[in-house]
Amino acid sequence: MNNSLALRLTKVAEADFPTQFGFFRIFGFEGQVAGRPEEAVVLAMGDLAGDAPLVRIHSQCLTGDVFHSLRCDCRAQLEIALKSIALEGRGLLIYEQQEGRGIGLLNKLRAYELQDQGADTVEANERLGFDSDLRSYELPAAILRYLGLTAVRLLSNNPDKVEAVEKAGVEVVERVPCLADVLETREAYLRTKKKKMGHLLG
Repeated sequence: MNNSLALRLTKVAEADFPTQFGFFRIFGFEGQVAGRPEEAVVLAMGDLAGDAPLVRIHSQCLTGDVFHSLRCDCRAQLEIALKSIALEGRGLLIYEQQEGRGIGLLNKLRAYELQDQGADTVEANERLGFDSDLRSYELPAAILRYLGLTAVRLLSNNPDKVEAVEKAGVEVVERVPCLADVLETREAYLRTKKKKMGHLLG
């Protein structure tokens, strides 16, 4: 593995990581993206060599991943990914710190407030002066290259992630849907992502 790839990507730590879903190795990476530092955590299971492994690029969501929010499907997708990787016995989850589709935690809470007043998830971000999605996938793509992956099966509903991974030179041989249940509390949110951002919807 080359530790001096584009974006000045550096592996800073690696350790065993047993979870309720199975046994992983956990990695910490840091890099410079557009002149700013970014960090990501990677959970890897099994031998990634050979056929394209299952890969999930997951953006941090404190409200969903930690507090089990039902406004979004983030925690559900995280668990679907970990269970799917464990079922196959091999795969990779990249957990990147891009809260609120890149606008940050407190701005996401401001967006929640606007949504309570009638805005959808895209309109709320735009009213705060942001694009609907500010995330960059340069760091996850660099991590895939660092780990020597040239082809993946990408577990994602987001067409932008597929495009970003392929643009980085990693072939997406299959886009695997990551579909959470459409609960009443997040139905409008999911339908907005499908209609305005092209995401898959269960």
